[in-house]
Order: sequence, then structure tokens, then C-alpha cells
Amino acid sequence: MRLTRKRLCSFLIALYCLFSLYAAYHVFFGRRRQAPAGSPRGLRKGAAPARERRGREQSTLESEEWNPWEGDEKNEQQHRFKTSLQILNKSTKGKTDLSVQIWGKAAIGLYLWEHIFEGLLDPSDVTAQWREGKSIVGRTQYSFITGPAVIPGYFSVDVNNVVLILNGREKAKIFYATQWLLYAQNLVQIQKLQHLAVVLLGNEHCDNEWINPFLKRNGGFVELLFIIYDSPWINDVDVFQWPLGVATYRNFPVVEASWSMLHDERPYLCNFLGTIYENSSRQALMNILKKDGNDKLCWVSAREHWQPQETNESLKNYQDALLQSDLTLCPVGVNTECYRIYEACSYGSIPVVEDVMTAGNCGNTSVHHGAPLQLLKSMGAPFIFIKNWKELPAVLEKEKTIILLEKIERRKMLLQWYQHFKTELKMKFANILESSFLMNNKS
Repeated sequence: MRLTRKRLCSFLIALYCLFSLYAAYHVFFGRRRQAPAGSPRGLRKGAAPARERRGREQSTLESEEWNPWEGDEKNEQQHRFKTSLQILNKSTKGKTDLSVQIWGKAAIGLYLWEHIFEGLLDPSDVTAQWREGKSIVGRTQYSFITGPAVIPGYFSVDVNNVVLILNGREKAKIFYATQWLLYAQNLVQIQKLQHLAVVLLGNEHCDNEWINPFLKRNGGFVELLFIIYDSPWINDVDVFQWPLGVATYRNFPVVEASWSMLHDERPYLCNFLGTIYENSSRQALMNILKKDGNDKLCWVSAREHWQPQETNESLKNYQDALLQSDLTLCPVGVNTECYRIYEACSYGSIPVVEDVMTAGNCGNTSVHHGAPLQLLKSMGAPFIFIKNWKELPAVLEKEKTIILLEKIERRKMLLQWYQHFKTELKMKFANILESSFLMNNKS
């Protein structure tokens, strides 16, 4: 009898402990499990969670991680999922046939790596002397190196294929770029390199004759040239157009779309924050805004002198202006293409682009006849193009009549297009390198 009582007491104590543990589990863990706002969902392919992604936008969007396309029809979602899955499988399936190292010696390299390739860099500190990353696209394994410590002759070269990213915009930059090309030429001559391609931030007037002797078609060793601005050299055979992208040299980040970015009413009709050059179309733009009183409906901040660097405050003001404006005014500078176009796309603010050719040698090519902005137009950019700022008042009057639901659809279309634009460029870039480098290996 005593033994039976002892067993009964032991059973009751064990039952009490189990019940206590069960209750504690629901108190401490049940709530967390029911809080979907804290879990990442709807991240686009290749994107890391916000705390892991380096250099991602945090100031304006906070920690909102949301899929802006989740309101689409079910069939459209399934189609997009299948398409993304096919791209992902193509990018990761099987053994890679090619290894390419990218030497980022111009700020445009960060746009290629972080924005187009959606790659990460280690360390994440933008002031680090040496930063590197890896990614697989198509049949190619890419590695990327950048930073002040990447100096000719001061790092080991253990690859056969290189993409060199250079700045050739002005004389001092051209001298520096030439030193890199001479270094690469020596590596080719001693057979340490087999193939070389160049991504070049060209001159805004398209005066790029200095690089001509280095091109393979002229007896040089540069097999492929990806060049920014509407160069007449573009033939889609060995010279291709490349986008200017965002101002990574001013630390403009990779921006993740949020629910509020898409759905919130934006308090400003348009924005323009920039330098006003004397006797320029920008001056005419300011006069037109003031004449009709639209400057009071738009976020306008003009300065007389160009500033190469941003402060934390000025960068945040600029990002807020993009996020809180339905339209972003994009007047021409030295060239029609400007960083502002791509930065507006990042925030779902429709670029209103001054569609005129600037002075210089840029223009139509043998394969494109839509200058300026041939690349953007050929890929169906959903922008508002105007030939003269006198057309702006009519654009703004029409904008005042558009309801929020229509604006939401328009923002969605712009953000979708911009993501597609970057994905297409990534795959095109990889396919061109594979076709050229692998074919030359066989020959």
C-alpha cells in the first residue's frame, strides 16, 4: 500500500512538472510564433535578410520587410515564381565552366556588384582597404575585389579571366586607368591572364579615344568593352552600353521595397534637389516651377555649386525627397544620363526626363537610333520623357488628377521594371562573357 501511494505521488508530481513546462512554453514562445511582422517574407530572389545585407537602406524604411507584389493575381504570382525559379536554377545548377574575377577600381563597380549582381562584400565597412565577395551567375563563378589596397602588382593574380572596372571621365582618371591597362597588358603578355573585359565610366562627351589602342579589334588585348553613355562605338559585338546607375560614390544604398513605399500618399507632387548651372535648362526649369507656383507643391532645393560628397543629413534629405514625391525631375547636366534617374527608380518615384542630346560626340550607333538614353529606351523604361520644360506644367496638372490607386499601380510597375532591368543586365553580362571567353578558349 505504501509503495502504491509512493508511485501515485511520483506520477502526480511528474504530471504537474509536464503541465508547468507546457504552460511556460506557451507563455514565452507562443507569442513570438504569432508575430508575423518580425519575420522576413517576400524577399526578392538573391536578397539576404535585412540584418545580413551590407549597405542596405535602413534610415527611411526602418525594418519593413514586405513583398510589394503580394496583391497581384494568383496566376501572375505563380508565373513570376516559376520564372524566378528557372533563373535561380540556371544560376546555380551544375558545375561552373568559367571563373572570372572583377577588379573594381571605380565606384560604378559597386553598382554592378551590389545592385545588379545583388552580391555582398566582406567587410561591410565602405572605408575598408580591401573588400571582396563571390557569386555564381549562369555557368560562371565570379569573385569581386575592391578598395584602396587593390593596387597593380601588390596582390596575387591567380585567375585567367578578369573584368576591370575603370573611370575614364576626366584626364586625371584616364591616367590612373591607363596604368591599370598597362599592368593588365603585361599580365596577358606573360600569360598570367587569358581574357580581359573592361567596364568603363566614359567621358560625358563620349570622348574616349584614349582606350582605342587597347581594344582587341585595334590590335590590343581588351576583348569586350562595356561603356557608359551613348557612345557611337556601341555595336553589341565587342562594345556594349552599360548603365550609369546610382551614385555609389556618395554611398547611395541598395533600397528594399516596403509596403509604405508603394501604398502611402506622397505629400509632394515632384522633387528636384541639385545644382543650377547658369544659362542651363535647369535654370529654365526653376523659372517654370516658380511661375506656376508648383515649386510650393514640389520638394525643391537648389544650389549654385556642385558638391562631390554628401553629408549624412543631405543624403537623408535626398532620399526622403525621392520617397515622398510622385515624380522626380531629371534635367540634363553635362550628359542626359544622370544618377538621379536610377535613384528615383529605387524609390518608385517616376523620372521625368529631359529627352535631349547634350553637346559632344554621343549619339546614334550602328545598332541603336534612339539617342539619348538608348539602353533605357530599348528596355522599355516607363518614364515620362519631355523635350522642353515648357511641357512640365501640363504634366503636373495631369498628375494632380491621378488618384492614389492609379499611383500605386504605377509605382508597382516602375519597381517591377527596375528589378527586371537589373536582372536582364546581369544575365546579359554573364552570357556575353561566357560566349566570348569560352569560345576563345576553344579556338
